[in-house]
Amino acid sequence: MLKARYKGLLLAALVLFSASAAAAKPAFKLCWSIYAGWMPWDYAQQSGIIKKWADKYNIDIQFVQVNDYIESVNQYTAGGFDGCTMTNMDALTLPASGGVDSTALIVGDYSNGNDGILTKSADSVAALKGQAVNLVELSVSHYLLARALETAGLSEKDITVVNTADADLVSAFTTPDVKNIVTWNPLLAEAQKQPGAKTLFTSAKIPGEILDLLVVNTATLKKHPELGKALTGAWFETLKTMQGDSETAKAARTLMGEAAGTTLEGFDGQLAATHLFTTPQLALAFTTSPQLKTTMQKVAEFSFSHGLLGDAAPSADVVGIETPAGVWGDTQNVKLRFSDEFVRLAATNQL
Repeated sequence: MLKARYKGLLLAALVLFSASAAAAKPAFKLCWSIYAGWMPWDYAQQSGIIKKWADKYNIDIQFVQVNDYIESVNQYTAGGFDGCTMTNMDALTLPASGGVDSTALIVGDYSNGNDGILTKSADSVAALKGQAVNLVELSVSHYLLARALETAGLSEKDITVVNTADADLVSAFTTPDVKNIVTWNPLLAEAQKQPGAKTLFTSAKIPGEILDLLVVNTATLKKHPELGKALTGAWFETLKTMQGDSETAKAARTLMGEAAGTTLEGFDGQLAATHLFTTPQLALAFTTSPQLKTTMQKVAEFSFSHGLLGDAAPSADVVGIETPAGVWGDTQNVKLRFSDEFVRLAATNQL
């Protein structure tokens, strides 16, 4: 009887210990929004791949969809999330310039045609001179337009930028008054279907400049490197799952397409304009290349000239940007870091 009582007390203690251990498990929330290069994160969560890798490192990871992209980045910047999907320019101009030390854990891809300039009235970028161009002002679309104008010997003073919400761009392009727009997929693909629409310039002409990242709070990542390991492992397992023509791969891309509001064919079309770094080796090679540092200098200079680094910013190099090839900007104020630590572990099968 006494032995049974002690056994019961021991079991109760074990249950309480297990519950306490489960409650103490570190938990992390990250946010994402709909874009071809970020749909794998949603699939990774829905399919259980995220849970598999989180369990491996004894943590909890949850991805939350935020419908408005800029709002998702703002919520991350405000501390509402531990990480967020965003472009390289927005990583610099929002969290980093706002003083939030952030790490680009994964450089997932670069836009290779997913962003573009459409027209109903011009036969070249040079012919945009004197015309109005509708876009989301101060976004990567604005950056793409500026780079396109450079190639034609023009600048923004030669055109008129009309700020238009991304939700309104496609419908605006159907009206007689709006003749030129700059946008990204899936909006770009929808607008390209309109009669008379012509693509003047796409991100394929500036490869490696518009990057799609998973950004994580640097302090969080330093305290919990297991988060970086789990996320990196889950990402590359998901990319491996979705590649090729197997039924498993097509099923994965079908689910991603449906979640993005399109079909397998439509999603494959968007992926064709997305240069995914499909293996950790490819991602590592890009992240460690000097090109990344040069690209971020261009992005910083554009951002400064448009007031995106803050009213008090004295110069384009006010924020330090750390890359494996070196730091560009203020070495005493590094707030954006491109890490090769975790992708290198993936490349050498050490996750």
